[in-house]
This record gives sequence, C-alpha cells and structure tokens, in this order.
Amino acid sequence: MRRFLARVDPVDVIMWTIAAVILAAAIYGSFLTIRADKYSPEQWFDIALSGITQGSVYALIALGYTMVYGILRMINFAHGEVFMAGAYIGFFPATWMAASGFMAAYPLLAFILIFLIAALSSVIIAVLLERIAYRPLRRAPRLVPLITAVGASLFLQYMFRGLFGSQVRSYPQFPLLQGSWALPNGFAVDKVDALVIVGAGMMMLVLWLYVQRTKAGRAIRSVAEDKDVSALMGIDVDATVVQTFVIGAAFAGVAGVLYAAVFRQITWFMGFVPGIKAFTAAVLGGIGNIPGAMLGGLVLGVTESVGAILFLDGYGVPAPYQLKDAIAFTVLVLILILRPSGILGERLARAKA
Repeated sequence: MRRFLARVDPVDVIMWTIAAVILAAAIYGSFLTIRADKYSPEQWFDIALSGITQGSVYALIALGYTMVYGILRMINFAHGEVFMAGAYIGFFPATWMAASGFMAAYPLLAFILIFLIAALSSVIIAVLLERIAYRPLRRAPRLVPLITAVGASLFLQYMFRGLFGSQVRSYPQFPLLQGSWALPNGFAVDKVDALVIVGAGMMMLVLWLYVQRTKAGRAIRSVAEDKDVSALMGIDVDATVVQTFVIGAAFAGVAGVLYAAVFRQITWFMGFVPGIKAFTAAVLGGIGNIPGAMLGGLVLGVTESVGAILFLDGYGVPAPYQLKDAIAFTVLVLILILRPSGILGERLARAKA
C-alpha cells in the first residue's frame, strides 16, 4: 500500500478528479436537456449539421498547423492570418463578378476562379513567411520561431487593416449555394453546408492519399522524421518544407472562402478565432498527425455546436450557445487530461516506434 501511495502523483489525482467532475456535470446536464424535450429532432439535426460544417472548416485550417509542426516542430501562429488572407483577397473578385453579372451567367466558373485566387493568395503569403521569417531561424531555439510567428500574425492583421480598412465586409451570395435540399421526415440540408462538408472531406482524402501514396508524400514524411538524414538520402529539405507550407496555405485559402460563404462576413481580425480553434483541433487530434487534425476539427465543431446546448440547457442557462467557446476548450482540457498526446497522437508515436 505504501509503495502504491508513493507512486501516486498528487497532481494526477487532482487532474483526474477535475476530469471526473466535468464528465459527471456534462452527463447530468445532457440528461436534464434530453428529459426536458425542448428541441425537436429536426432542430438537433440542424445543430449537429452546423457543427459538422464548422468542424470541416476547422479541419482544413488545422491541416496547415499540423503539417508545419510535423515537419519543423514549430507552431505557425500566423496560419490563421493566411486563412484570413484567402477569404479577404477572394472577396474582391467575388464582388466584381457579382456586380458585373459574371457570377450569375457563369456560376460554376466564377466559383472555381474565386477559390483559385484565394488559394493562390494564401500560398504566396505563406511562402513569403517561410522564406523571410522562418527559414533563417530553423536552427534557432524553438521559442524564437514561435515569437516570430506571433509577430508575423500581428503584422499581417494590421497590414490588411491598413490596406483595406477596419470595416466589416459582406461577402456576395453565391447563386449555386442558395436554398436547400429536402430530406425525408422534414429534414433539410442547406446547399452551402453540403458543399463545405463534402468539399472538405474530398480535399482531406486527397491530401491523405498524396502524403501516403506519392513520392513527394514520402519525402514529407521522411523530413518529418529526421531532416538531416533525409538530406543525406538526397531529399531537398528546403523544397519539401516549402511544399508543406504551400499545401497547408492552399487548404487555408479554400477554407477562408468556405467560411465566408457560410457566415457571409469578413474582417481583418477574422483569422484569429478560427486560427485558435484550428490549432486546438490539431492538438485535440494529435499535433503532427494529419488524420488527427481532421478528426479533431470535426470533434471540436460538433462539440461547440451540440455540446453547448446539450450540456448547459438543462441547467437553465439563458443563452448556452454563447458559451460554445468555453465548452470547446473545456473538452480540449478534458481530453488532454485523459489522453495528453491527443486522440490519435499516441497511436502515431507507437507506429513510429
């Protein structure tokens, strides 16, 4: 008994106790909410669908965080602004196309062009960041590139504010995404939600196949394992790192347009909160793990959409959805207490071993 007590860490006991209390409160709150029968099945479906849509956007952004961390072991906190840049720069051709009638005449072509312009803009900014801000610090202590990333984030925010103003801009309506599709039993899916979910899922599948099945993908995985050994084996480490930034930035640019299509508003500060949420999703799924980033984004989106109402409405909280951010980060803390490496992080570590 004394040996067992000697091995017990009081900090672990406290953390597990906190986790148990949070779980008990969430389960009891869910029971109260379900028993009250305040929401119809159609409403729960809409809430869950909204969470999956948000989670898909978080997952696309989180891929940039997790790929850069996996290959450089640094957190690129400017990635949220790369996401913002794609949405912001895509706004101008979208507005012109809507005003000129081009979008109404050629809706699919206009849609593709906006995505391409947004992705290209994000890629250019991310490559410049890597070349100017990060590459000279690659051998520096980890704290140095981290501080540089925070500085780059602030620089991009205030650069866009200075160039384009601080006002909130309204994204034009996409003709292809207006309306919804009816499902049996009174359910319905908005076209914009379907596009975000299906598009994000296809992009993530293509990325996973690219990383797992192609020569360039094997180079990315090799550099993530050991940059020096990869260089000795003939892999161009710099080109591989740039390729990682390009992929992550392109996904972030597309996510920016999808985010704008859902919420219809953009500002110079719009990258901060989704960027933090996406970083949270990457940590939640297992930082450095691509499937983990996808799963973490979906878990986070559904948790903040469904969990806020499910856990808190039964306690009589007047506006539970206003606490969705608190619920999302509480779930992150809870999972990291129970599984510090993230949902899929430990499995990845064992596979490498």
